[in-house]
Amino acid sequence: MSIFINSSSKIIVQGMTGSEGTKHTRRMLASGSKVVGGVTPGKGGQSLDIDGTSLPVFNTVAEAMAATGANVSVVFVPPKFAKAAVIDAIDAKMPLVVVITEGIPVHDSAFFYAYSTQIIGPNCPGLISPEQSNVGIIPADITQRGPIGLVSKSGTLTYQMMYELRDIGFSTAVGIGGDPVIGTTHIDCLRAFQDDPETTAIVMIGEIGGDAEERAAAFISEYVTKPVVGYVAGFTAPEGKTMGHAGAIVSGSSGTAQAKKDALEAAGVKVGQTPSETAQLMRTILGR
Repeated sequence: MSIFINSSSKIIVQGMTGSEGTKHTRRMLASGSKVVGGVTPGKGGQSLDIDGTSLPVFNTVAEAMAATGANVSVVFVPPKFAKAAVIDAIDAKMPLVVVITEGIPVHDSAFFYAYSTQIIGPNCPGLISPEQSNVGIIPADITQRGPIGLVSKSGTLTYQMMYELRDIGFSTAVGIGGDPVIGTTHIDCLRAFQDDPETTAIVMIGEIGGDAEERAAAFISEYVTKPVVGYVAGFTAPEGKTMGHAGAIVSGSSGTAQAKKDALEAAGVKVGQTPSETAQLMRTILGR
């Protein structure tokens, strides 16, 4: 099994006819994902040929779902159009919307976050269930299928952890994004991995700023019985500085890497000081 996506997932790409949409549609198809069409308002009725695969283009998500049976949308739309694209998907009752776009105004994210569908992102790399489906920009050739579940705020650290543990493999890796307002959280993924019989251990990657990791630690303490290892990016960050993601803002002692490490370890999570050390902790747990 896997969480959120599987080999039956039918994907539409919002913004497929743009340069980024086309490039990553090609990558998703090459990795075996079932991409069934795209959405670009005003270009409905056209088709896009990608390496011999002809994909229909629709004006709206509702039209695309009706014609293709799509149950996942991935958004490659410029920031100023992203809110309208996500609302289009939500209004069509798309079950899962993966928002790759970076730089969406927080006000816009907060607006569509209030709707009742599952959103991953924004400003995220997407998610992958190796050898089943790949939705977003995560490289498909750096790992294999296996028993580890991964949830991460950071895109690049998602890739690094997948590569570090490539010989063991992953059930699903989810990049949730690091913006101040996101849809799917660490807790949502931890709950799904806890319920997934194929996932036997979990890696959780966080970063300085906010309190998401502390809340995840409280959830782990109460609900998660599978082993969890963690990494918190930002141990060397200068105090009071922002580090990359807009959400990584430290206020006083709240949101520091050390505070998050302490909360996670109190919940029984083994926390590495580096990504490689974190991967080694996972190897020890799995006897690999």
